[in-house]
Amino acid sequence: MTLALSTDAAKWYPVYTHARAEKKAYQALLKKGISSYLPLRKTLKQWSDRKKWIDEPFLKSYLFVHVTQSEMAEVLMTKGIARFIYFSGQITSMPDRQIDDLKLLLASAVDIEITEENLLPGEKVKIKAGPLKDMEGEIVEYRTQKQLALRFDSIGCSIIIHVAASLIERI
Repeated sequence: MTLALSTDAAKWYPVYTHARAEKKAYQALLKKGISSYLPLRKTLKQWSDRKKWIDEPFLKSYLFVHVTQSEMAEVLMTKGIARFIYFSGQITSMPDRQIDDLKLLLASAVDIEITEENLLPGEKVKIKAGPLKDMEGEIVEYRTQKQLALRFDSIGCSIIIHVAASLIERI
């Protein structure tokens, strides 16, 4: 008897959720036993009578699932999930490294912002020191300051972080 080796390895896939349904969709995926990641950041919200720190999705209407192709249908049947993200006509996957970089970025105390502008590619660099050491990205001119942009082509956005020029090196 010979065993067929499965090439259906689990990969990270970005999925698009219904508006303001990221947290509920994430919880529903976890209940189904589907490995997923919802990047959150603490934000101070102001109401008329109080201020409160809340965990807000870092990427509006996005979360990430770590599944095999055979598990994709189960993801789509989860309440709150709208669709997988397509790039060049195919469902796009993300390298493990990009998810790890995103987790590291959100765990650090670095001042970050997200933009959906299509930033022009620049020189590739790596951070030499600090909490984001060894993270790679591209330099862009933005608001007349040199900043490091981490481009996530698979979800169509770039993340801008403020880093001193002395902390980066060319690669």
